[in-house]
Amino acid sequence: MAREPREREERDSEFVDKLVHINRVAKVVKGGRRFGFAALVVVGDQRGRVGFGHGKAREVPEAIRKATEAAKRAMIRVPLKDGRTLHHETKGHHGAGKVIVRPAEQGTGIIAGGPTRAVFESLGVGDVVAKSTGTSNPYNMVRATFDALKQQQSPRLIAQRRGKSVTEIIQRREGPGKGKAVELDAEAGA
Repeated sequence: MAREPREREERDSEFVDKLVHINRVAKVVKGGRRFGFAALVVVGDQRGRVGFGHGKAREVPEAIRKATEAAKRAMIRVPLKDGRTLHHETKGHHGAGKVIVRPAEQGTGIIAGGPTRAVFESLGVGDVVAKSTGTSNPYNMVRATFDALKQQQSPRLIAQRRGKSVTEIIQRREGPGKGKAVELDAEAGA
């Protein structure tokens, strides 16, 4: 039985958790105010799995612990291209929060604001461009980002569903005749 906590620690250490937002709320009672705290946490393994959770408690550390546990229970897997970026552009929304996420060239880094950045850092994406419009509410921004990430599909999955090869899907995505345009430019310059 002594091994169980150690295994749990090893399993927990593989996850990176980021505190996105803490909200203090007050309840007015006869003797004054009672304060409570709500925490929003994003948890990921930096290899394609990420989740978010919300926890409420009278103390900040307890609220963070509850949010972290909720995030670990609600993790999703996102297919990554070369382990560093997304496969294609997607739009996500939740309430008034709208997010557009795009793959980026190597070396671009994470170009995203606040809560969206925390999601990508936890996910393990190194190069991505994201733009959030609408609300700046961190809860809605995180949920909109997750909506966009759930729409991500790898070429392998699409090829399997359509009964085609992965190369056919990738060629189609890059555009027909893209290689020919390069050859024509070379001939024109010669």
